Amino acid sequence: QVQLVESGGGLVQSGGSLRLSCAASGKAISVNIMAYYRQDPGKRRELVARITSGGSTNYVDSVKGRFTISRDNAKNTVYLEMNSLKPEDTAVYYCVVNDDYAQYWGQGTQVTVSS
Repeated sequence: QVQLVESGGGLVQSGGSLRLSCAASGKAISVNIMAYYRQDPGKRRELVARITSGGSTNYVDSVKGRFTISRDNAKNTVYLEMNSLKPEDTAVYYCVVNDDYAQYWGQGTQVTVSS
């Protein structure tokens, strides 16, 4: 079983920055893909960014050039640096981690960008 502890998020003005982090823990875990999804009420959930254990990254087009995902494999922690935030980035952001057996979701953290 993997436990995820998320931090970061909050309220920021348009153009501002926030950093999300998510630490995975558990007995003998082997974390593969780490990712962030987001969902705003009335909208579908979308994959924002993902990073493999080897460091390969993918981003949704709407955040390319503004968001950066990174990870510390020694700490099983993933980070999402969000710059030039826009009101349309407002959503609940979820950390998602895959190990060899299952996928795990964090509790979510609210990001609100005011115009």
